[in-house]
Amino acid sequence: MGKSRTKRFKRPQFSPTGNCQAGAASEANGTEDDGDDGPAVELLEKLQHPSAEVRECACAGLARLVQQRPALLGLARRDAVRRLGPLLLDPSLAVRETAAGALRNLSACGGFEVCDDMVTKDIMTPLVALLKECSAGLDSNEMSPQKKKDQNRNPVEDIANEAVNVLWNMCECSSRAVSIFNKEGCLEIVLKCLSRFSTNVDLAISVAYCLQTVTEDNPELLKSFSATALQVLESAVLCPINSMEYLLLKTLLAGTIWNLKDVMPSKSQAEIINAILKILSEVLQVDAGETVIQMKETETQRLNTAAETEEILENADGDDLMEDDEVEEISHKRKVRRKTFISDLLPPTNKELKQTTALLTAQQTALEIIVNMCCNEDASDDEWEELSSSDESDTFMENTFGECGGQLLSPLCLSHEVHTALTNYLIPKKVFEKTAFPNSIAVDICSRKPTWKPLIRKMNTIQCRALVCLQSLVSLLDVDHLGGAPALQELAQHLSQLLFSQPDFATHADFLEAISSALRALLQTMASKNIPQCMTPDQLMTLCKAGIHSSNMGVRVNVVSILGITGSVLAKEDGLLETLKTIGCFLLEVATRDPSLVVAGEALDALFDVFADGEEAERASVQIKLLSALKEFQPIFKMKIRTEGRNKYSPDQLCVLDNVKMNLRRFVAYQETVEKRLTS
Repeated sequence: MGKSRTKRFKRPQFSPTGNCQAGAASEANGTEDDGDDGPAVELLEKLQHPSAEVRECACAGLARLVQQRPALLGLARRDAVRRLGPLLLDPSLAVRETAAGALRNLSACGGFEVCDDMVTKDIMTPLVALLKECSAGLDSNEMSPQKKKDQNRNPVEDIANEAVNVLWNMCECSSRAVSIFNKEGCLEIVLKCLSRFSTNVDLAISVAYCLQTVTEDNPELLKSFSATALQVLESAVLCPINSMEYLLLKTLLAGTIWNLKDVMPSKSQAEIINAILKILSEVLQVDAGETVIQMKETETQRLNTAAETEEILENADGDDLMEDDEVEEISHKRKVRRKTFISDLLPPTNKELKQTTALLTAQQTALEIIVNMCCNEDASDDEWEELSSSDESDTFMENTFGECGGQLLSPLCLSHEVHTALTNYLIPKKVFEKTAFPNSIAVDICSRKPTWKPLIRKMNTIQCRALVCLQSLVSLLDVDHLGGAPALQELAQHLSQLLFSQPDFATHADFLEAISSALRALLQTMASKNIPQCMTPDQLMTLCKAGIHSSNMGVRVNVVSILGITGSVLAKEDGLLETLKTIGCFLLEVATRDPSLVVAGEALDALFDVFADGEEAERASVQIKLLSALKEFQPIFKMKIRTEGRNKYSPDQLCVLDNVKMNLRRFVAYQETVEKRLTS
C-alpha cells in the first residue's frame, strides 16, 4: 500500500558452536524423551568432582548435550546454570574455558527464553567477574604453566573468547543483560580484548559481534565511548591484514561504527560513512564462488600432502622406533583428548573451511548493513519502513577514516552522504552481481563434502540478501545513478530470468520473498519514470498465482502490489481488455478472501490503481461487475477492521487500513459514475 518498503535487518544472531539441528528435528517429530535425564544427571554431579580434569570433561560433555533439545529441557529443570556459573571462576583455567563453552552452547541452543532465565539466575555476576579477571590477565600478560606447554595457545584469551560469546548471547536476548553491560563497564573489557586483533582474530571477531549487539539502540552506552575507545575501533578497521577472517572483523566493526554515528562529530560524517562503505565495497568485490572452489582445492592439496608425508615417515621409521612411537602416541592421545573436547565448543578447525565461512558471513553482513543504512534511522527491527527516494547526489571527495569526537551527528545530511558514498563505491553494481545464483561448480563441490555442505545455504542466503539490498537501492537512488532506463530494463529482465529459470520457485520461501520485493521496487520505479515494463502478462500472472498461496504475508503483499503496478501501466494501453479483466478478478478474489487485512488492503489499493483511469479499464470494471462486488465487500471490510484490528495489527497498519477504507468509499462513488455512464 503505497511505496515499496524494505525490512530492516536485525543485528547478526548468535549461533551455537555445535549443531542443534538434530535436537530440533527430534522435537518436531515428537520423539523427545523428557524422562531420559541419565547423562545430564551424571554430568551435573561431576561438576562438583574434586578433580579438575573430571570437571573439565563434565563441562565438555554438557556442551555437547545441550545441542539436543530434550536434554536441554532436562538441564533447565535441573538448574544447570546455577551449577555451571561458579565454574567460570574455577581455579583451573581449563575448567573455566569449558564451562564458558557449555554456557555458550546452552544460551545459543536455548534461545531467548533460556538466555532470559540465565540472566534471572544471575549468570551475569560470575560472567562479569570472569571477564574482569581476563582483562587483568591480558594486562599482566603473564604466561601460565599451560601456556609454556603449548606456545600456540593463550589460555586467558581462549577463556575470554568463550566468555565474550556468552556475554553476546545474553545481551542479544535480555535488556537486563545490556543494562548490566553498561553499569559494570564491560565496554572497556571487550575493547581490551579487541585490541588483540593483530594476534587473535577469533577473539576480536567475537568482540565485534558483541559490540554490534550492544551498540544498537543503546544511547547510554554510546555516551561512554571515549576518543580512546574509538581509536581501538579505528586501529582494527585500518589493520593492513586482508585475510578472510579480517574481512569479517572489519565488516562487523563497520556495522558497529554505523551504530555509533550519533556520537560522531558532524564534520567527520562524510569520512565515517566513506570508511564504512569502502570496507563493504571491498568485501563484496570478492567472488565467493571462485573462493569456495580455490579453498576446497587448497584443502584437498594440504590433506593429500599430509597423508603422503605421514606414509613416508611410517615407511622410514620401521619397527626399530616402535617403542618411541608408542610413547609419543600415548602422549599425543592425552593432548588430543582435551583438544577434542575443546573442538566441541569452538568453530571449525579446518582453516580453509573456516576462512571461506568467514568470507561468506562477511558478505552477508555487508549486504545487511547496506540495507540498514538505506532504512529510516528511527525504524525498529520488526517494522516495514519507507525508503526515501528524494535524495540527490553531487561530487564527493574521498577521505580516510577521520578523528571522532562527541558532537551530535546531523541527521539532515546523512541521506545525501550515504547516497553519494553508495554510488562512489559502485555498490549498486556489486550488489547486482551478488543477486545471481551461486556458482554451480562451487555448489557441486560443497554438496559432496558434509563439512562444506552448509556453505550452500550461506551462498543462497547471500543471494537473498542481495535481492533485498537491491530493492533498497532501487527505491533510494536516482535512476541516473542506477545506470538510466536501459540498465533498469536489463535489471528487470535479469530478475525475470532468475525467477522463471526455477520451475519450483514458489517452494523457496526466502528466495520468493526477496525477489518479489526487488521486482516490486523495480517495477514501481520504472512505472514512475514511464520506462516500459519487461514482464509479459503471462509471466506476471504465473508469479502472482504462485505467490498468493504462500504462507508468507510479505510475499502475498509483494505479488499483489506488483500486479497493481503493472496493471495500472497496462490500463493506459489499448487492446488489453481481457488482461485487465483477469487482473481485476484476481485482485478482487484476494481482497475478499485473503485472511490478512494487510494483504486485502494491498489488493484493494491495487484495484484502485488499475481501474482509476482509462477507457479499457472502465469497460473491464463493468464487465467483471467490480462495483457490485466492492459494495458487497465494503461493510465486511469495515467490520473486520473494527473487530480484528486492535488485536492483530499494529497502529501503523491500522492507520493504513483506515486510509484504504476511506479510499474504498471514494472509489465506489467513482465506479458508480463510470457504470452509470457506460450503461446508460
